[in-house]
Amino acid sequence: MAISAEAVKDLRERTGAGFMDCKRALEESAGDVEKAVATLREAGLAAAAKKAGRDAREGLVSSYIHTGGRVGVLLEINCETDFVARNDQFQKLVKDIGMQIAGLNPLYVSQEQIPATLLAEKRAALEADEALAKKPEAVRAQIVDGQMRKWFQEVCLLEQPFRDGDETVAQLITNAIATIGENIRVRRFVRYALGEEL
Repeated sequence: MAISAEAVKDLRERTGAGFMDCKRALEESAGDVEKAVATLREAGLAAAAKKAGRDAREGLVSSYIHTGGRVGVLLEINCETDFVARNDQFQKLVKDIGMQIAGLNPLYVSQEQIPATLLAEKRAALEADEALAKKPEAVRAQIVDGQMRKWFQEVCLLEQPFRDGDETVAQLITNAIATIGENIRVRRFVRYALGEEL
């Protein structure tokens, strides 16, 4: 089956994948665009997993000030090269993550940054809940684990659902790694809100 250059161009714009990758995916899927997108996504996620261990020392320190100037974020996101740091797609990702932090106020980048004492205190508080004591003992641990996962989604940036879709921030970054071709990681951030802690 002959694949038109226009079909390849449309798929490239939709996925950000390379020309030959798009052409191969369309050929494998017999021209079915949705199957081609799924094929490219699987290949991209596999490539992103391989890149996760690579060193990321370049990147951007960026700021986001929400409309009205009442909330601001300063964040550092790393990538492997300064070339990618200047890329429009990377800069859009940085801005989107800044908006996420401003809007949902996470406290940590990931679960690994939560102090062990705080984790233990939170789990102990959940286990001491009177409502939990009324549940069968066999399901109490599962309930506490579920409540901990829900809490992680509130306090950990990478666990939060991304504001514009049904994926998490970690999945958003993984998709960006697959498209851009370099390891990307959120190193740190600080969120300021006017009048807090006064």
